[in-house]
Amino acid sequence: MQLYLAVTPDKLREAARYTDRLAHVAYRVGRDGRLARRDLLARTRGGIMVLGDQDCGPIRDPAALCRDVWRECGNRSYGGVLADFEQPPAVDRSSFLEALGRVLARNGKRLFVPEAYGGQVGQAAVLVSTALSGGDLRQRLEECVRQFGKGRVALDLQRLRMSFPLPCPTGEGRNLSGQELAELLEQNRLSVFYSHDLCAKYFTFTEKEGSRFVLFDDADTLRRKLRLGREMGIGMGFLMYPETEDLLPELLGQQRT
Repeated sequence: MQLYLAVTPDKLREAARYTDRLAHVAYRVGRDGRLARRDLLARTRGGIMVLGDQDCGPIRDPAALCRDVWRECGNRSYGGVLADFEQPPAVDRSSFLEALGRVLARNGKRLFVPEAYGGQVGQAAVLVSTALSGGDLRQRLEECVRQFGKGRVALDLQRLRMSFPLPCPTGEGRNLSGQELAELLEQNRLSVFYSHDLCAKYFTFTEKEGSRFVLFDDADTLRRKLRLGREMGIGMGFLMYPETEDLLPELLGQQRT
């Protein structure tokens, strides 16, 4: 499986020590609906563009934005675009992504879109998160492969670190920092278990407010998720730097010289 490491410009040098497959988190749709770039080194070449839609305006001219993106891909020798669109699907974004998918496909490059856009953008690969707090990961990936096609699914290997109250009728938890998780693991290191369904590790502990359930990923669980993806013929995955920095030697091998 080809693994890409998504990284912001300020961490680019550090991330490049592990791999040359980088996804550059340096682009967004501007408030004028055109391509905006921030703080990327002039000599940056290769990898994939990550395009966000945080605080962007409406995309009134999809063709113009497509030209912006295509020009940048050509100038930087990018192999494709990952649309990190966090806002709910909208007509202007769907129209743009459909047009961009056609342009990239004609030129041998790939587009990756969030799962919410998977049914609307036929030329794109669909990002499926592996960070589940309930259900069965194998079953979920199988459903996505059936729905979108084996060649159209890519793994979003988001690192799971969450704490949930017990009981938790809403299913909503709180994200933990790396330090918070490390401290809790130190206190509960003899009572960590593995969930085959979620492909994640977990433990419980008690505090003044009551009992809590902690679900988390480490290098072992992420490798299991990668293995599961490969078994299903999924060929690409994305990790986030520095979220997984401490796990990269085990996931990607030793640092490059």
